[in-house]
Amino acid sequence: MAGLNCRVTVALLGVLLLGAARLSRGGETYEIALPRGSNITVLIKPGVPTLPANVCHIISKKWVTSLSIKAGETAVFSFSCRNPENHFVIEIQKNIDCMSGPCPFGKVHLQPSTSVLPTLNRTFIWDVKANKNIGLELQFSLPRLRQIRPGESCPDGVTHSISSRIGTTMVRIGTFCSNGTVSRIKMQEGVKMALDLPWFLNRNVSGFSITNRSSIKRLCIIESVFEGEGSATLMSANYPDGFPEDELMTWQFIIPAHLRASVSFLHFSVSNCVKKEERVEYCIPGSTTNREVFKLQDKQPGNIAGNFNLSLQGCDQDVQNPGILRLQFQVLVQHPQDESNKTYMVDLSNERAMSLTIEQRPSKLSRKFVPGCFVCLDSRTCSTNLTLTAGSKHNISFLCDDLTRLWINAEKTISCLDHRYCHRKSYSLQVPWYIFQLPVQLHDFSWKLLVPKDSISLALVPAQKLQQHTHERVCNTSFSYLVASAVPGQDLSFGSFCSGGSIEQIQVKQNVSVTLRTFAPSFQQEASRQSLAVSFIPHFKEEGVFTVTLDTKSKVYLRTPNWDRGLPSLTSVSWNISVPQDQVACLTFLKERTGLVCQTGRAFMIIQEQRAHTEEIFSLEEEVLPKPSFRYHSFWVNISNCSPMSRKQLDLLFWVSLTPRTMDLTVIILAVVGGGALLLFALGLIVCFVKKNRKKKINKGPAVGIYNGNVNTQMPMQPKIFQKRQTDNDSHVYAVIDDTMVYGHLLQDSKGSFLQPEVDTYRPFQGATGDCPPSPPPVCSRAPTAKLTEDEPSSGFLSESESESYTFSHPKDRNINNGNTDLPLLETYETMEPGE
Repeated sequence: MAGLNCRVTVALLGVLLLGAARLSRGGETYEIALPRGSNITVLIKPGVPTLPANVCHIISKKWVTSLSIKAGETAVFSFSCRNPENHFVIEIQKNIDCMSGPCPFGKVHLQPSTSVLPTLNRTFIWDVKANKNIGLELQFSLPRLRQIRPGESCPDGVTHSISSRIGTTMVRIGTFCSNGTVSRIKMQEGVKMALDLPWFLNRNVSGFSITNRSSIKRLCIIESVFEGEGSATLMSANYPDGFPEDELMTWQFIIPAHLRASVSFLHFSVSNCVKKEERVEYCIPGSTTNREVFKLQDKQPGNIAGNFNLSLQGCDQDVQNPGILRLQFQVLVQHPQDESNKTYMVDLSNERAMSLTIEQRPSKLSRKFVPGCFVCLDSRTCSTNLTLTAGSKHNISFLCDDLTRLWINAEKTISCLDHRYCHRKSYSLQVPWYIFQLPVQLHDFSWKLLVPKDSISLALVPAQKLQQHTHERVCNTSFSYLVASAVPGQDLSFGSFCSGGSIEQIQVKQNVSVTLRTFAPSFQQEASRQSLAVSFIPHFKEEGVFTVTLDTKSKVYLRTPNWDRGLPSLTSVSWNISVPQDQVACLTFLKERTGLVCQTGRAFMIIQEQRAHTEEIFSLEEEVLPKPSFRYHSFWVNISNCSPMSRKQLDLLFWVSLTPRTMDLTVIILAVVGGGALLLFALGLIVCFVKKNRKKKINKGPAVGIYNGNVNTQMPMQPKIFQKRQTDNDSHVYAVIDDTMVYGHLLQDSKGSFLQPEVDTYRPFQGATGDCPPSPPPVCSRAPTAKLTEDEPSSGFLSESESESYTFSHPKDRNINNGNTDLPLLETYETMEPGE
């Protein structure tokens, strides 16, 4: 316990002494004496950002805000404040002239010593001037340097800024921190080195030395040494500004024999060359050529064993428009993987309009070293992503410790250029077998289906019926289909679909993109059972038509396209919903109102029974959406959008469920009573009809149709060739004369043909009953819910321009006979007596 109290006492005493020293610094006096001929200059100046001058001053012979001390001078000074490190910085610059005398090679010392300097942020600068033919080399002791972008800071506050000379122009080689791979930097024609030290760091050594080398015949050479797995990010001179014109810069990499290196270009730009060509050159051990030359746009080498060099060569730039040459790249060194020795062939020689990309999955950044994951083409050209094009065979390998970090994205285009050739043709949308042979999982496979505008449409037919993904019923399968418009400028997604639903077919108006997206490796087994076929069908005008066959086991959830963004303006979609004969469908909408306000046009929903041909029309702006209703036959649901006024977009979700059809007892009783009443009424009519005929026969005598043998009915005529006459048989004897034989002459026109009578009789619907969606109402119609039949006339008409937005796919001529719907020439009348 006593020991603990002692330690606490010592700690408190240390804190008090530190505070006392801190308080006395305001009056502390410093003396700096610079030897004559040392070529050292000391400058104390306000820091950046500067604080108000009246807060702190340098007290020398007078109060000043800056103080300069040259070689051969001595200065005694103090500060008027207790925290001068917050107000001032100190620069110590030493000029070394190797052109007029020998250079002081060897270790570089910090002069004057930091012990005599005030505790300010310090910058030591060495400016070495040398002949063009003399090479200078900066050697850095452990820990080596790591390059950073200009403006970035180092964790410990120690920064190395290195520049070189081209004539009178200074070129920034780079800014570096500690704990890296850069061990040496060779330059020519002079060097300027700046070492920044924070005020709280007590450091007495520079950490580098200067040696003499022969001419390197280039701007600089940077050596990077790897002792194990790791990475290094390096940049061209003057980055992010332009690389000097027609200059050469080289990086040398020292790689352990048991490791492999790969090069990746992170950022680069090229200048406008008038002479030569910008390029990068590799000197790789074991290469078949002395140097391998690449463009900056090319994939760079990977899986390199042993030491190698990389050089950046500039060009002669256009004076008026030079452009900027710059490069930032990464070298990744890691252990070779088992997959790096395996080669996979991807045969795209028989493919057309197809591309396959292998790339890295998105991942979170980590400060720890993460081994690279590369795809190599022909075992040498490696990169983090690789795109293979159609028409060739490709040999690839992988330099990756975990292949689950990669995935495959592929795209294929199927075009119909001539609708006469494509009509009714079908194509299967299946993933090629060679993708399943690769050790990388497929992420997306997209088919772009392109057709001529206004000439042909598309139908997607799955092998197994599809389910639409909704929040109420999500897709839990290992893959799904994303169907979206591929028309340029049209933002329309029909939705995400997976197996196990009730959608038998999806018809789209024009170009569409179908994307198979995977979510688990098991999709290969499921995809073999599910395929999707596309066929080219006659053109129609809806954006989409969904064919739905209801399932008795579960509800079917359906929603409008573009659910997240709303149905596009002036767009129409339909659902053709089939109801089994022994079932009753219940149609339910999620919400009561849409909240839609139209700027132009009208938004409508039409529900049409396909057997009864009745239509229910709802205005989606003003009316309440229908409550749950029962449908006894197959029906259409059509939704037509307007141009919304506000940000509120049209989105509807509805579901349909089935229940077995049962006969209600009340319905049976009413049917029996109604049938009996109808029978009695028919019997009454028959009795009245019989009594009336008897009365006519008693009062009027024999009917006109009875033959009277005492009357001569023949007109004088010439003898006929055939001797047998009408009087020789009974063909002229009639029991009753039909009305048309008595009054037929009144129904003949001038050409002798019979006219159809204008009678007000019911004519059955003669159009198709299930192939076409219902037509929308006129724009001017804003009536409440109404039931219409095909015989009732429309309440209004539109001009062609007004109704164009609400035109549907079925043809104008709807006289498609599904059975015998012809009317008889005349209805049957009762027999009439002459003169009646």
